[in-house]
Amino acid sequence: MTKQRQKRKLDHIEYALRLGKPETSSGFEEIRLINDSLPGFSLGDVDTTCVFMGKRLAAPLLINAITGGHPAVANINKSLARVARQTGVAMAVGSQMAGLEDPGLRQTYEVARQENPDGVLLANLSAGAPPEQAAAAVEMISANGLQLYLNVPQELAMREGDRDFNGVIDNIREVTSRLSVPVVVKEVGFGLSRETISALYNAGVRYVDVGGQGGTNFIEIEDMRSGQKSSEGVRNWGIPTAVSLLEGLSLELPILIIASGGLETGVDVAKALALGTGMAGMAKIFLKELTDKSEEGLINKITGIINELRLVMLMSGAKNLAQLVKKPVLVTGSVAEWMIRRGIDIDKYARR
Repeated sequence: MTKQRQKRKLDHIEYALRLGKPETSSGFEEIRLINDSLPGFSLGDVDTTCVFMGKRLAAPLLINAITGGHPAVANINKSLARVARQTGVAMAVGSQMAGLEDPGLRQTYEVARQENPDGVLLANLSAGAPPEQAAAAVEMISANGLQLYLNVPQELAMREGDRDFNGVIDNIREVTSRLSVPVVVKEVGFGLSRETISALYNAGVRYVDVGGQGGTNFIEIEDMRSGQKSSEGVRNWGIPTAVSLLEGLSLELPILIIASGGLETGVDVAKALALGTGMAGMAKIFLKELTDKSEEGLINKITGIINELRLVMLMSGAKNLAQLVKKPVLVTGSVAEWMIRRGIDIDKYARR
């Protein structure tokens, strides 16, 4: 299994970089912020800092889980960790099961903590991993938190994937209760519904990453790996990120919701934050920037996103993130239609 898992790590990197423009949308083009012609303060007054996992970040950005588990990808995690340190953002490693199965692969993950000793670093495992493995993954990189990922559609598209998903919520409950660090339950591109988020909250989870549709499509990646082609309906399965975020926010629970899946710009980040997300995660665009250019190129990319976020905050009349979430936001188009059909009030965002 370890050799197969290692090859899969490389396949996912290769095919993710080969994917073209997604066939589906994240929905953020249908979210509109309102211009404030009299903001009354300067760009230098804008503050994007936040606290996440008990540490202050330069901006609410997460370099989301990408890789680890093969000697060839150790340098990717090394570079990502350096960039996270220099830009002041959080980072998650990829699934650590390979490192748990083969101690020789631990270094492909440990390098992230070695390069970023004081930053926010998240461990990563399947939501089916037992508490003992969860604790070992956290220990491996001295993680500030643990991501547990849900990926039923990907598993079904994967020839060697799981077909039995019994007991997952019970395992999440046990891991959450026994672990000494916060647990983030995340999707990997198919979105979390409000029913799922409610069930996770009832299981003790206080951080979720909606991992919505509109970014990397893992069904398409698994199709590329196998040489098969799923039907359009299956290939485009999922909940758009903006929709998933609004579904989660409609519960009004004391839970931090991370928006990821198709976010690419500072404008996207600003829209998600204005709606009420706590963090914004990105993965593929950061990986592509790193592989196409360099660490410096990725630093410039992240800095550019943060700078654009600051511009949008000024144009919206928000000095800080607490003010941004109080600004009016228009939810339009198919996202609004989804909310109406689900009985979710979106007028409250426009009438702040």
